[in-house]
Amino acid sequence: MSVFLAATIFFGLVFLASLISVRFGIAAAVCEITFGVIAGNFFQVPNNLPFIAFLASFGSIYLTFQAGTEVDIDLFKKHFREALLLGGAAFFVPFVFEFAAAYWLLGWTFGASDIAALALSTTSLAVVYAVLVETGLSRTAFGKRLMAATFVEDALTAIFLTLLFLHFNLYSALFVAASIAALIGLPRIYPWLVERFGNKVVEPELKFLFLCLFLLEWLGSEGNNQPGLPAFFLGLVLSRFLTKHKALRNKMRTAAFAMVTPFFFFQGGLNVNLREVEAALAVTTLFLTIKFVTKFAGVFPFAKRYHKEDSVFTTLLMSTGLTFGTISSLYGLNQHIISATQFSVLITVVIVSAVLPTITALKYFPPQSEAAKDIITIGGEEG
Repeated sequence: MSVFLAATIFFGLVFLASLISVRFGIAAAVCEITFGVIAGNFFQVPNNLPFIAFLASFGSIYLTFQAGTEVDIDLFKKHFREALLLGGAAFFVPFVFEFAAAYWLLGWTFGASDIAALALSTTSLAVVYAVLVETGLSRTAFGKRLMAATFVEDALTAIFLTLLFLHFNLYSALFVAASIAALIGLPRIYPWLVERFGNKVVEPELKFLFLCLFLLEWLGSEGNNQPGLPAFFLGLVLSRFLTKHKALRNKMRTAAFAMVTPFFFFQGGLNVNLREVEAALAVTTLFLTIKFVTKFAGVFPFAKRYHKEDSVFTTLLMSTGLTFGTISSLYGLNQHIISATQFSVLITVVIVSAVLPTITALKYFPPQSEAAKDIITIGGEEG
């Protein structure tokens, strides 16, 4: 297939996904993955086109960075215990049971079982954030506390994904050194760069950020390591600075969601084979059932304690999975840790878990507590 024809199909479907997302309130990433599935299964768009694979790879690390920038550090410190308990339970309980099901019930390899557990135990910061913004809850104490708990879970996913599949060689040492240098140096260099060269049409501050992320991705790729962890914390250390520079934050979001991350989600959909999903329907159902049951078992008791009136809403939102679920699954596929069939199963569960709890939470269990109405103000303006 011609590269230009593939690009035309891609942008046509991504544009349609955007319209559907806005019209029906469905996360754009879910629509992009779904249309990737359609393109691969019905339009025969190949899943190995170099330009899509390249941009999808960068989309993965850029999306991880963006997730880190969305964390409210001050609120996280204030509600550290709550976030740690909610986020920790939401990660570890499903992780243990999903791993056990994959390894002992289904006979998957140890590495494949790790990937399954990681992909299906995480909560999607992208979905939670989108729901909170669209409902106005992102400006409330309740919404920010929920984001803090989701941050803990995503941080645990990034840490485990990096450490479980860490390889040691010369590039690994360079990767670690570059990560440490970026985490220490960027919070000092970036504000100066923005102050000195920002607000220019050529956007040097964004290009410098891309340079740092490409460096981490190159060293991680050469050392066969996952660059998600340093990228995530790189976003975290810049989050307070970006909170004060909303125009710059909006530029980063625009670059991410208009051009880069659609390639990542679309590529994920291209790798799904519907025939393989149909053949493994029982496995898909098993994983999905375990995810929902264990999420409720782990999250609901703490949600009842901290978000009493909104405990079901909290539990349902923390049962969603998308961003790191897709990242983990694609990493496993690209590193040949899981097969194409296993990937198709995991991505199907990830998509369903992004949509079903979200719709249920908004339709049947909308938040009612005073905390959900308590608008946080920053500098006298609504934040």
